[in-house]
Amino acid sequence: QVQLVESGGGLVQPGGSLRLSCAASGSIFRINVIGWYREAAGKERELVARIFEGTSPNYADSVKGRFTMSTDTAKNTAYLQMNSLKPEDTAVYYCNADVSLDRITHFDYWGQGTQVTVSS
Repeated sequence: QVQLVESGGGLVQPGGSLRLSCAASGSIFRINVIGWYREAAGKERELVARIFEGTSPNYADSVKGRFTMSTDTAKNTAYLQMNSLKPEDTAVYYCNADVSLDRITHFDYWGQGTQVTVSS
């Protein structure tokens, strides 16, 4: 019904930048909230940044001032600009969205994830 596809991950040196994209497609009536999570090896998945419809993004303390989340509602796409990357940012980054299929029905969706590796 709805697919989330992430892109933009890769290998970057400490201090470098990457921009992740999450494109949502399918039977979308409204995206209620969309966010980025990450899961490092041996750790639990954690929230990185999230935007509720009509509000400003909120960020995990660990990325404040370095990461910026934005959305293009016309394209149903979310972005995560990551600057001043650190080795501890290394993780698989997942896009998550709560999507309304109509005025009543909504579901939670996850993308397949994209690997971000910060290493010299």
